[in-house]
Amino acid sequence: LTIVSLFFKGLDSKISLKKQNNIFSSTGHDVFKVSFVFPNKDKYDGECTRTPDGVLERNGNGVHATSDGITYTGNWKNDKMNGFGRLEHPSGAVYEGEFKDNMFHGTGMYTFPNGAKYTGNFNENKLEGEGEFIDTQGLEWSGTFHYTAAPGLKLKLDM
Repeated sequence: LTIVSLFFKGLDSKISLKKQNNIFSSTGHDVFKVSFVFPNKDKYDGECTRTPDGVLERNGNGVHATSDGITYTGNWKNDKMNGFGRLEHPSGAVYEGEFKDNMFHGTGMYTFPNGAKYTGNFNENKLEGEGEFIDTQGLEWSGTFHYTAAPGLKLKLDM
């Protein structure tokens, strides 16, 4: 299942030192705490480092909130969501888990806007590998997921 294209709009903005009314403070070791508002009104509060060519990149912990109401809270590396984080969409969709290069990658939990949940493995934004799906009626299905198919899912019954 491809479930995340709506999440990533605006999260790839670069930080520019030319914008006024932004706050930068050094915490030593070339790590900066910043509060930055992008030209599109997105906001980032968190840690940055300076690249060899002088550009600030999100590295460390931080919160990026888009003007559309999408919020990512978590780890950044090389100006991308990397490591553990939580991504929330105004529709009610939430992903909490591992990221790699701005994608759901590793283990995590995705809550759909209708309340259904998938917990398990992700590979480049796709459900991939072992996981558990709880539908809107509370029925639990477990098994192996492969992008658009989940052959052999088993329904968990309480007896």
